[in-house]
Amino acid sequence: MNRPGPDSADQSANKDDDAVWLDLVARLEAMPDETLDAGDDTTSDIPDAAGRSYLPGSFSDYDPLGLSRGLSGGTDAGDAAPGTGPRDYEAAEDDGGFVPEEPPSLAGTEPMLMLAWVGAVGGPLALLFTAMFWRSAPLPAVLGMVAAFLAAVVYLIMRLPREKDDHDDGARI
Repeated sequence: MNRPGPDSADQSANKDDDAVWLDLVARLEAMPDETLDAGDDTTSDIPDAAGRSYLPGSFSDYDPLGLSRGLSGGTDAGDAAPGTGPRDYEAAEDDGGFVPEEPPSLAGTEPMLMLAWVGAVGGPLALLFTAMFWRSAPLPAVLGMVAAFLAAVVYLIMRLPREKDDHDDGARI
């Protein structure tokens, strides 16, 4: 890959960008904090690198890219009230927000249902850990884990409702 030489046009553009950036940083560091507030009428004009002067916090005099001409509604950027940007938006309070109901306690769960879920989740996990840590596991232990998993899944499937409720479309609110 060819790199541009230190005196090429690409490198000189980077030097110009660095100079502009350093100038901007120096001007911002030189300004007291109170001059950065929008709408402060006691500040003086600060010239930019091109010699144009503008009032900090407003774009009425300083618009190098001509952004104020393209605003919708024909308004000028200087016409906008200070402090009315997109970050100044506050959402209205919603008093009727959704509050989910408390989930039922697992202590009151039917014991066979809990055992079936333990078998359905624990069976594959037990097989995985057996394959990783106990390579010489006896065949009856592995078959017991597979049988526990299959029995748990069959039990959970058999507990599913057999008929569809006519008034239930599956949505929960």
